[in-house]
Amino acid sequence: MPGAIVVGTGFGCRVHVPALRAAGFDVVALVGRDAEKTARRAERLAVPHGGTDLDRALGLDGVDVVSVVTPPHTHAAVTLAALAAGKHILCEKPFALDHAEAVTMRDAARDRGLVGFVGHEFRFATDRATAGRLIERGAIGDARLATFVSYVGLVADPDAPVPEWWLDPVRGGGWLGASGSHVVDQVRAWLGDVQSVAAGLTLTSDRPAGTAEDSFTAYLRMASGADVVVQQTAGAWGAMAMTTRVAGSRGTVWLDGRDVWLADHDRPQGTLVEPPADLRLPDPPPPSGDTRHRFTHLELGPSIRQAEAFLAAIRGRPAPGPAAATFDDGVASMAVLDAIRASAAGGGRRVSL
Repeated sequence: MPGAIVVGTGFGCRVHVPALRAAGFDVVALVGRDAEKTARRAERLAVPHGGTDLDRALGLDGVDVVSVVTPPHTHAAVTLAALAAGKHILCEKPFALDHAEAVTMRDAARDRGLVGFVGHEFRFATDRATAGRLIERGAIGDARLATFVSYVGLVADPDAPVPEWWLDPVRGGGWLGASGSHVVDQVRAWLGDVQSVAAGLTLTSDRPAGTAEDSFTAYLRMASGADVVVQQTAGAWGAMAMTTRVAGSRGTVWLDGRDVWLADHDRPQGTLVEPPADLRLPDPPPPSGDTRHRFTHLELGPSIRQAEAFLAAIRGRPAPGPAAATFDDGVASMAVLDAIRASAAGGGRRVSL
């Protein structure tokens, strides 16, 4: 059983530790910034070692992989140290602070022949995986128009408790990295490479200037010629609202909650698509009154499948289901995020990749 270190005691403890274990890894160490808190959480999770010394953890016997679940501005340093120690990496998103940093990380893994995955676990969410398979297999013909819109109120209240780096631009905060990295990966996984971008970044909530964006709008032109609109906010009061829809030359696929719908000439109003058995996830954990677990039921199942794919890649075996996001995907997504930021800084001018 390969040994794993989890670096990060928030999402790392809540999702990465149980997901890695469920996939067949032995989590042997937890590394954090606060010695007392890290030791306490390691004990609660029955992880043998808990502390603040990454080098010491990397030197433990039987460690094969490192899961990097730290704020974005630390991803490169932790990843490069772990790669230098010969460990395979599962790094959370956003992959890096920028494209250049992402390339450095990707090249270090490639030079050492080590596996590098980026934490885009929602590639394995049943609804997204089902829709992606329909698109891949030509159910809608050539994809030509797509819309990805999300309104949530996570930070609408300026006093809402959030991780301290979330809205700090220096440490990689902002909704573009936190959520936009996921949707950019989704767009690329479904529709291919991005050719150019025109975008804007917005602070919707009532926060001071200099706070990282909590909203963004991007118009992507794909290499295939498809046009994609992406708009997301975490700063909007009111009920959550989401639209995910792709229209093609012969049909349209869309998500309605966690259901997938397909419409075409024979089904002009659409029909509900039954997810294939191989794309179904483990049953989610029961609801919890703990606010820290309000999204665990959405995150854990896809994260288990991602960890299973990670283990398969380390062992040189194919994995069923969607392709996982690799460091190459991380580099490509960071190029898109950089282009979005450059476009926004230039007043929405179109930026080619």
